[in-house]
Amino acid sequence: MKILPRLSTEAPTRRQVRKRLEVLCSPPWAHSFSLFCMKALLGKKMHMTQFFNADGTVIPVTLVEAGPCVVTDVKTQESDGYVSIQLGFGTDKHVKKAQSGAWKELGAFELVREFRTEQEDVAKRGDVFDVTVFVIGDHVDVTGTSKGLGFQGVVKRHGFHGGPASHGHKDNLRMPGSIGAGGVQRVFKGMRMGGRMGSDRVTVKNLEIVQIDATKHVLAIKGALPGATGSLVMIEGREGKSIWDN
Repeated sequence: MKILPRLSTEAPTRRQVRKRLEVLCSPPWAHSFSLFCMKALLGKKMHMTQFFNADGTVIPVTLVEAGPCVVTDVKTQESDGYVSIQLGFGTDKHVKKAQSGAWKELGAFELVREFRTEQEDVAKRGDVFDVTVFVIGDHVDVTGTSKGLGFQGVVKRHGFHGGPASHGHKDNLRMPGSIGAGGVQRVFKGMRMGGRMGSDRVTVKNLEIVQIDATKHVLAIKGALPGATGSLVMIEGREGKSIWDN
């Protein structure tokens, strides 16, 4: 049992808060992590399924093939103006010379993404992250690219109800209707009309990790994730952020 440092009744100093968080964020496996226990992975969305609790309730989950990811670069405030780590995921035969020269002995990666962090020295080049950085019950934010739906009308894109289906409204069931006054001789910005839908960067926050399969590198995350099957997702822990019940 870990004993947390006792804080006084006065406003805690920055050093006291850091020491308290350091105790909370130091599981046995976090040898390469520091204050905020950097938890981040890249993965591919597999499919949805369901699990059953002991009381029989059903939990819908999405399976993600996450990691292992290799730290290919570390950005620092002094050299780059911001702090982040760069993770590489998957393998690729065809890599540009600039990337192969930068990665060298680390390998050739299919996908590379950066994760911002507030603390330096959370990882070093060559470190490997896998699903064991998470534990069951952790809450994460998942970012992906939503499915592209092409050109859609106002009913599907914006939820318009459409016009009446009878009494002199021929061919007007899914029409947008009036788009505003005519005197201004233009369409106001932001007018809801038909257009391209989907293929947007979407982040779903505060999702719970239900199961972890370390041998197959699979995470079971509660709820639905953005994107099509096989698409890239970025998984980031919510350490230091608020967590709420879904």
